[in-house]
Amino acid sequence: MLVLVTYDVSTTTPGGTKRLRRVAKNCENYGQRVQNSVFECIVDATQLKILKLQLEEIINKKTDSLRFYNLGNNHKSKVEHIGAKEAYDMEGPLIL
Repeated sequence: MLVLVTYDVSTTTPGGTKRLRRVAKNCENYGQRVQNSVFECIVDATQLKILKLQLEEIINKKTDSLRFYNLGNNHKSKVEHIGAKEAYDMEGPLIL
């Protein structure tokens, strides 16, 4: 299933900057960055649960926020891309 992960991490403190990097690095393990604080992740239910738990451990719930948009398995008809950073099929064959 395709899950869109968005986050807003307060970077007014050095700890916030560190949290921001950790959230991004963690999301990179599950998907591709499509905008600064937005990742598209192809995951199964177990991977999604693990990702959520990992991110919840990183953020400060008083100053930061996470959003998860579950676009499901039939996501290709739900996502439209216009502009820079051309999208690629994460489920397609990998050609090197």
